[in-house]
Amino acid sequence: MKLSRIALAVGLLPGVACAAGNDVLDLAPLVVTSGRYAEPLPKATAATTVFTRQDIDRLQVRSVGELLERVPGVTVSRTGGAGSLTSVLMRGTSSAQTLVLVDGQRIASASSGTTSLEFLDPQQIERIEVVRGARSALYGSDAIGGVIQIFTRKGEGDGLKPYVRLGAGSDSTFERNVGLSGGDQQTRFNLGAALNETDGFDVTRDSFGANGDDDAYRNRSLSMNLSHRFNDSLEAGFSALDQRGQIEFDDPFFGSLPTVDFQLSSFSGYLDGKLNDSWSSRLDIGHAEDKRDTTDDLGLTDPTQFNTYRDSASWVNTLSLNDSHKLLVGADWYEDRVHGTTDFVEDSRWNQAAFIQHRYSGDAFSTELGLRHDKNEQFGSENTWNAALTLPLNAANDLVFSYSEGFRAPTFNDLYFPDFCFGGACFASANPNLQPEKSKSYEVQWRSRYAEKGSLEMSLYRTDLDDAIVLDQNFIPQNIQTARVNGFEAAVRQELFGWQGSLALGITDPRDRDSGHTLPRRAKRTLSLDLDRAFGDFSVGAGWRAVSSRYDDANNTVEMGGYGLFGLRGEWRATRELALQLKLDNLFDKDYEEATYSTPNGRFGYNTAGRTAMFAVTWTPEL
Repeated sequence: MKLSRIALAVGLLPGVACAAGNDVLDLAPLVVTSGRYAEPLPKATAATTVFTRQDIDRLQVRSVGELLERVPGVTVSRTGGAGSLTSVLMRGTSSAQTLVLVDGQRIASASSGTTSLEFLDPQQIERIEVVRGARSALYGSDAIGGVIQIFTRKGEGDGLKPYVRLGAGSDSTFERNVGLSGGDQQTRFNLGAALNETDGFDVTRDSFGANGDDDAYRNRSLSMNLSHRFNDSLEAGFSALDQRGQIEFDDPFFGSLPTVDFQLSSFSGYLDGKLNDSWSSRLDIGHAEDKRDTTDDLGLTDPTQFNTYRDSASWVNTLSLNDSHKLLVGADWYEDRVHGTTDFVEDSRWNQAAFIQHRYSGDAFSTELGLRHDKNEQFGSENTWNAALTLPLNAANDLVFSYSEGFRAPTFNDLYFPDFCFGGACFASANPNLQPEKSKSYEVQWRSRYAEKGSLEMSLYRTDLDDAIVLDQNFIPQNIQTARVNGFEAAVRQELFGWQGSLALGITDPRDRDSGHTLPRRAKRTLSLDLDRAFGDFSVGAGWRAVSSRYDDANNTVEMGGYGLFGLRGEWRATRELALQLKLDNLFDKDYEEATYSTPNGRFGYNTAGRTAMFAVTWTPEL
C-alpha cells in the first residue's frame, strides 16, 4: 500500500458518499467516555468514534476487532481466526496501553495486562465509544493510547420485543442468538444468550509436531441489562456480561495440541441521582473476572491456570456552577487479585484515586482542565493532567488544542512472576522495582461540518513515551525504552444520493527513540472505507481495509507485507419481522499476515482467513 494511493483517497473525500452510521448527522449522539459525563459528540474534547447497535447490524461484524479496525489510527493484529489473540494498537501504542471498559468496568487481565476482546460477542453489545489519545487524568492507569468503552445491549420501546438470529458460514461456522428486551417508561431490560462455534482453520503454516489440525472455537455468552427510574431524580441499574468457551490453538515450539477453557465476565451496578438543580451524583460498583485454563491433549506440556479478579467502585459528581462552568469531581477504587498454578510473589494489590476537572463553555472559546491523583499499593503515587482549548472559527468549524498525560502500571507478570529454576539454579523473571510507563501527548484537531449531511475531522498529534517496560538481554522487564509517535488522522462522514458510508485514515510514525526502529506490529498507514445504500426492502454495502507493511520484531528484521481486503454485504427485509443477511469477506481471497511466530524450523506468519461467507436470518416477532 503506497502513500500515493491513500493521498488520492483523501483528496476524493468530500465527494465520496460517506456516513457514520447515524441516519441523520444533525442529531449528534451523546457520549460519556471522553469526559465521564453525558455530552453531545461535537462537544467532546477528545477525538471520539462511536459505533451504535445500528452500525453493528448494518456492517454485520462478527467480532469487536472488525469494528475497531474502522477507527482512524488503529491497527488490529490477530494470531489466527475466530477467538485468536486480538491486539488493538491505538495511535502507535501497545495493546496493553489502551484501557478497555465494559459498562464502566475494567476487564483487562491483571496478570498480562491485555484485554480478551476476541471473546466479546457483538450481538451482546449496544454501542462502543472509542476515545483516541491519553485520558489518564480521568481514568488512571492504562489510558495512554486511549479508552474503549463497550456498553451491553439495552431494552428499548414499550412492551416485549423478542429477537432470534441464526447464522451459518464458512469453516462450519454456526451462530445462534436469542434475546428479549422491552419495558415501559420506568423500567427497561434486555436478556440475551448466544452460542457461536466454528471448526476454524489451521492457523500455523509449518507442520511441526501436531500443528496440521484445524483450530476450533466455541463461545457461550449471556448478557443482562436492567434499569429502573424511581422518579425524575433517581435511577438505578444493573448489567452483566459473561463469555465462556474453549479455543484450540497451535503450539509451534513444542508441537503440542493445547486448548484453553476461558471465562470473561463483568458485573456492574449503579445509582444515579440528581440531588438538586446543579448537582448530579453517580455511584458505580463492579466485579470482573478473566479466567484461563490451558491443557495439552498430547500431554507434552503441563496444564496451567491463570485467573484474575477485580472489584471496583467509583463515585462521580457533576456540578453545574452556572451556564458556562461545570465541575467534575470523583473518586475511584479497585483491587486486583490473581490465582492459579503460578505462585506469584504477591497475589493482590489495590489502587485508589481522586480526580477533578473543570469545563468552561463560552461563545469565543471553551476550556477543559483536569487533574487526577492515583495511589497504588505497589508503586506509590502518580499525578496526571489534561487540558484543552476549543476555538470556534465559525458555526461549522472548530479547532481543538489539547495536552494530555497517561501512565500504565506494571502488571503482576512484570512485578511478581516467580523465578525460573532449572538444574538447581534460579533466574529472575520479574522486577519488583518497576515504575509506571508514562506519556505526554500534544494534539490539534479540526472539526468541520462542510455540508448539511457531511462532516470532516482531522487530527495532528505527538506522543512521547518514557519508562516503557521491555525485556532486557536477560529477559527481565526493565523501564528502559523511550518512544515517540507522530501521527495524523482523518475521518469523513457524508450522505450523498442515498448512499451512506464512512472513511477513516491513519498515518503514524511510532519509533523507539534510542534505536530509531519502528515499534513492532504498528502499521504506519491504515485506511478504512464503507459504503451503504438502501433500495426499499433491500440494502447493500461494501467495505475496503488497507494496511501498510509492518515489522514484527523490535529490531525491524521481520517485515510483514501490506495488504488490502475487500468485502460485500447485503440484506433483504422480507417482512417487518424477518430479515435475511449475506456477507462475503476477503472477496479476492488475499493471503496476508498480521503476526508471526518462531519455531525450531524457522519463523512463519500466522494463517489468516481467506474468502469467507456468512448467511444469517434475524426474526423479530411483534407481540
